[in-house]
Amino acid sequence: MGKSSGREGLAVMTLGAMGVVYGDIGTSPLYTMKEIFNPVSGVMLDANHLIGAVSVIFWGLMMVVTLKYVLLILRADNRGEGGIMALTALAAHAGGKTQKRRTVLLLTGVFGAALFYGDSVITPAISVLSAVEGLEVVTPLLKPYVLPIAITVLIGLFAMQRFGTALVGRLFGPIILVWFALLTFSGMAQILREPLILNALNPLEALAFLRAQGWHMFIAVGAIVLAFTGAEALYADMGHFGKRPIQLAWVGLVLPALTIHYMGQGALLMSEPSALENPFYRMFPASWLIPVVVLATMATVIASQAVISGAYSMTKQAVQLGLLPRLQVNYTSAKEAGQIYMPEVNWALLVAVLLAVVGFGSSSALASAYGIAVTVTMLITTLLTYFVLRDGWGYSLPLALAATSVFLTLDALLVVSCALKFLQGGWFPLVLGDAIFTVMATWRRGRELLIESLRNDDPELLPFIKALANDEIHRVSRTAVYAVANPDTVPQALMHNLKHNQVLHERNLILTVVFHDVPWIAFEERVQITPLVAGFWRVQLNYGFKNTPDIPKALELCRAQGLPINLFETSYFLSRETVVPTRGAGMAHWREAFFALMSRNAGSVAGFFRLPNNCVIELGTRVQI
Repeated sequence: MGKSSGREGLAVMTLGAMGVVYGDIGTSPLYTMKEIFNPVSGVMLDANHLIGAVSVIFWGLMMVVTLKYVLLILRADNRGEGGIMALTALAAHAGGKTQKRRTVLLLTGVFGAALFYGDSVITPAISVLSAVEGLEVVTPLLKPYVLPIAITVLIGLFAMQRFGTALVGRLFGPIILVWFALLTFSGMAQILREPLILNALNPLEALAFLRAQGWHMFIAVGAIVLAFTGAEALYADMGHFGKRPIQLAWVGLVLPALTIHYMGQGALLMSEPSALENPFYRMFPASWLIPVVVLATMATVIASQAVISGAYSMTKQAVQLGLLPRLQVNYTSAKEAGQIYMPEVNWALLVAVLLAVVGFGSSSALASAYGIAVTVTMLITTLLTYFVLRDGWGYSLPLALAATSVFLTLDALLVVSCALKFLQGGWFPLVLGDAIFTVMATWRRGRELLIESLRNDDPELLPFIKALANDEIHRVSRTAVYAVANPDTVPQALMHNLKHNQVLHERNLILTVVFHDVPWIAFEERVQITPLVAGFWRVQLNYGFKNTPDIPKALELCRAQGLPINLFETSYFLSRETVVPTRGAGMAHWREAFFALMSRNAGSVAGFFRLPNNCVIELGTRVQI
């Protein structure tokens, strides 16, 4: 029974992985072959070049996805979690032997994370638009309606986010399973007509194709890379599904389906070169086109949903690591803490996606913008993996280099190839990523300056509260929690409370919340209590960057350490700093002004830490940086 239930659980997780993990890479056949043989690329549309291009796609999938991600990088888990943020934390912890080196690794990973937002914009735009463009194959009369329909689908997708993804999530796996079945059977039908395409399995054909292109090889590879976009999702979603289901889904279904289908498109173009107009939809008879367009649209919505949810998760992690200001987080499931909705992120993404759709106008134009952000992120992932292998796992230098140098070379080739499309649209995700990186770097540095200013201006905590112990100040029989960023100085809220109300609580908790660069912190490590003087305790709450902070729930754990707290008799005092930028040391004046703006508009501390609204007292102070 145990083995049977285990197999059933593995099957369910594998099916779920197909929907969430492989939606992006699974919808790449909608546009990849069309872009490889686009007249702009200069690749001739004949049998030899078709076999060579399909061979490069197949062996690229084997190298980039199978060997690099499925076999190597999925091993680099941070307590079961994957993704660029988890890997950055792992690499910085392992390879950051000096503070400077640790900072460089952190900034490198943060830049890779910032580029993820470019992917979160381009993926929904190109995926949905390429699916709806199938209507042009049904009849050219529908061409004027493609853009409005794509925009309507995208607005509907983002508008539904606030209701949560639980219901849609249950449909992901079965729909994508049907999608991959369609890819397989449509590809097999074309291969049977032109079996010569099977020569693409020979790696020498891929090498011959690349060699024959000369310097145009970079242009061709810049289009072929579209077949690999979405590979990063294998690693990013490891925490949701586990390593084994992701590996089984890839080897057992996704890789064979994609291989057969790309060969099928190659076989179709060998017999019907005119099908280059839209090789995916030209694989089906006219009577199938409407159902296939509907299925393709559903598949692309699923692919888009995966990166949208990933953007929420990435943003939440960035907030908790101190890289972004607090943002509103709505939890859409009572059972799954990972199912969240962030309104500001959602609507900002929608605006950026609509600008991309309207600005570029077609999937072919968007293809020029696609790839560069993804390939730079892939390069950063490989680079960080080297430090995990060398410093975290203790591999020898030759072995660590052998495991990553081939992939670094391949990633560099992909980056250079995509960089050639910079002026044609590749600038868009890079500018977006640079802007987000600037926001992250400014917020992190601004917080450091703010804490440093408070440390210099506020009196030390211990001498202050020792003096209070000797005063006959009136005490009220309640618990006061002072949430602070620096536990060594007197909280501004405490000084305001004494000055204006002239009272002190019987129990006073100087509370700090620390987010560590690991995904999870167990409950037994959540609370650290240090007694100070009579009536005062220093309490530190520890969270990982994927934990959900909940201060009242964490305070219940204090009882086990000899500090019982009645939450119904507890008040939470918060200090809200108004940042005043000044010229001189610190950051550039415009960055300080920008930090002050972000600080004023940051989300509520009470909401972020799930504090009860009727027990919160917020006191303000002005701080110069």
